[in-house]
Amino acid sequence: MAPLLGCALTVVLAVGGACRRIPEEPMKLERNMLTVTNTSSSDWANVEIWVNTYFRVTAASVPAGGRFQAPLDTFVAGFGQRFDVHRTPVKDLRLTARLPDGSPLEIKKQNGGLAGALGGKR
Repeated sequence: MAPLLGCALTVVLAVGGACRRIPEEPMKLERNMLTVTNTSSSDWANVEIWVNTYFRVTAASVPAGGRFQAPLDTFVAGFGQRFDVHRTPVKDLRLTARLPDGSPLEIKKQNGGLAGALGGKR
């Protein structure tokens, strides 16, 4: 009877573990595409996303539960230079926005999360 109980317990643990939901990252970089996901219950306004502190893309807002996507080659520096994903490694990725109450929001993707995001070591 004990082996049967062990098998049942294993099945319950396996099924229970499969139901666990992994929280989604607010900024996800896959090859040339950046996806921003607002998992909060507040809208984000005046959104600015910066790559390597020089290249920027903006969005008027990202609603609560919404997403925003931008290819990396749409990021532009102050003098109009475009980000070249084939020549420049992504070392810094951050987002700034305003919450409905006017307070600032800043999200910075840790460098460890950027390693290999573009399909290879840099």
